[in-house]
Amino acid sequence: MAKSIEAYVDNRGHLHMTPKSAVIGDIAAALGRVGDEGGLTEGVARLILEKRAEIEQAFADLDTMDEREPVRIDHSEGGTIEVFDLEDRRKQG
Repeated sequence: MAKSIEAYVDNRGHLHMTPKSAVIGDIAAALGRVGDEGGLTEGVARLILEKRAEIEQAFADLDTMDEREPVRIDHSEGGTIEVFDLEDRRKQG
């Protein structure tokens, strides 16, 4: 006899048994192919979901920084400041 089940569909129309699996599918689709032959895509998508709070906080911090004036640092106070520009590094790679 046929049974009724609860299932979830991702944005590509694939059926999943859990909402988490469907969201991982959506994230993986948004990422595209990661690694050789796309073999890392699902793992990266799963990691993004697991680190959701940290990632959302990073975006919230970015939004807040975009709204504020930058802090000026007086170089005469001594010390060395190392500046990371990951956005620029990605453009070069």
